[in-house]
Amino acid sequence: MTAWIVAAVYAIESQIYPQLQTRWALSAVGAVAVMLACIFPGSALPSTASIWLPTHLAFGVASYGLFGTAVVHAWLMGRAEARIRQAADPHSGLPLLTLERLTYRFVSAGFVLLTATLLMGYVFGDVVYGQGHAWHWDHKTVFSLLSWVTFAILLLGRARFGWRGKRAVAVLYTGSVLLLLGYVGSRFVLEVLLGRST
Repeated sequence: MTAWIVAAVYAIESQIYPQLQTRWALSAVGAVAVMLACIFPGSALPSTASIWLPTHLAFGVASYGLFGTAVVHAWLMGRAEARIRQAADPHSGLPLLTLERLTYRFVSAGFVLLTATLLMGYVFGDVVYGQGHAWHWDHKTVFSLLSWVTFAILLLGRARFGWRGKRAVAVLYTGSVLLLLGYVGSRFVLEVLLGRST
């Protein structure tokens, strides 16, 4: 779902900015996502699950998608910067400052949704996950909070100290890896490598 959110955002964006040149890369990511979903279909939510659990999961998946989109834009920024350094055609692709603005818009939107996801899990844990399954300190919680702190530092660094370029992109990549480890990575290790359902 995250890969398809990224592809959908790109499809809309490419109508506004026809210079975007990641069509084939994102198509490949979408194809891989479909294959992975076929290989690892997951399981349905239990019938006892709260009606709020899908909302909580939707916020989480949407934040993944927005941060994934930000990562794609950061990669495009790196390419645009390399083009400038090599004195290549400046009119191919989006201008660097436009890419930078778009990247941080997606980071900001993803941060808002990640905050909502974490708050929902913390404040309404018993309602979302069921009685006795409230907030607890596991790998998912720790990595998610570490990613939240990393993105908060990135947004604060940009707003207060004007962070940009390689330093900002490195912090974005770090936060995205932590977020990936928080749910997708930990579920992969537990369910695929270790063969456990929880």
